Amino acid sequence: MADARPGDGGTARRRRAAPVGPAAEARAAAAEARAARQRVTLQDVADRAGVSLTTASRVVNDGARPVGKALAERVHKAVAELGYTANLQARAVATGQSTMIGVALRDISDPYFSSIAAGLIEVADTEFIDGGRLLVCMTSTAAHEEAEREYVALMRAQRARAVVLVGSRSDNGPAREALRAELDAFVASGGRAACVGQDMLGVDTVLPENRAGAAALAGALAALGHRRFAVLAGPRPLYTARDRTDGFRDGLRAWSVPLDAGRVVHGELSRDGGYAAMSEILAAGEPLPDCVFAVSDIMAVGALARLRAAGLDVPGDIALAGFDDIPTLRDVYPPLTTVRLPLKRLGETAARLVLRADAPAQPRVVPVPGEVVLRDSTRPRPPAAR
Repeated sequence: MADARPGDGGTARRRRAAPVGPAAEARAAAAEARAARQRVTLQDVADRAGVSLTTASRVVNDGARPVGKALAERVHKAVAELGYTANLQARAVATGQSTMIGVALRDISDPYFSSIAAGLIEVADTEFIDGGRLLVCMTSTAAHEEAEREYVALMRAQRARAVVLVGSRSDNGPAREALRAELDAFVASGGRAACVGQDMLGVDTVLPENRAGAAALAGALAALGHRRFAVLAGPRPLYTARDRTDGFRDGLRAWSVPLDAGRVVHGELSRDGGYAAMSEILAAGEPLPDCVFAVSDIMAVGALARLRAAGLDVPGDIALAGFDDIPTLRDVYPPLTTVRLPLKRLGETAARLVLRADAPAQPRVVPVPGEVVLRDSTRPRPPAAR
């Protein structure tokens, strides 16, 4: 019988009879509007504006051939009325490139890298390509060239317009060559590539002059009367750490000041790495160094914390210097002597290399010098204490 399951029929009747309130109607209308916008095509825009599809495309995509003001206004009005947005995935398929810029940083938590990224993003935000803004897609690769290679391959698959790698190269030759091959493939597919670091990848390079900056710092510290030095040298495989350590040794040699190999301690390029390396220096016992050079400011901050924990005064007992001049130093006491790199400008320069200039016949190298900044952490040493 038809009424054998009255409960089911009653439920169905109750569902059909459920009242639709104003809020539900508003949600339904909004959903219909969204669905309608999703279905809007460029042809719909052209039809609404009464122009050809080609004309609509030139207006929406800022084509090379100009469109008259009256026609352009009609197209823009149609875009607004229909809620049209360009299909960026389809555009990437059609043009072979998206509006994506891939950026790989070694450690986004380090102010050195975040400052460079800020400069890069600032330039990218001012660029409009194919009628749209650029999308910066950022990742942290944890000092691992294999991770960088995988990221470049991903950006090639996504038809990214450019990639920028920010960070030191390492002594892992096979990994570096694999990364270089992937960059070659990315460029061959129409992308642009640049790096901030050593000139070892065959792409446009923004080259911080690490060795020269460290040599100048060593000379300045020797001129202040310091004679017994220790170096917190960073990881052995990284060329940035090596360049800064070797440059510091060069600068001391020019003043006939020796650097005891036992006073060169390797550790991670981090606050904790600096703390641990400084602990090793203190554990070596007397005589303590006059001055400690950390190859990065972030290591110097950790070293400063360790010296304070040991009850040692900076600079009264031991002077301390770093490298980079990261923004965090504004809150460090005593103010830290360092080598200032224009970190934000490094990122700006890398962005302009891949976005604004025509592709060069040969990769370009843009050297960026550092500037020694003497602050209260390294006061002149009294003659009697030398």
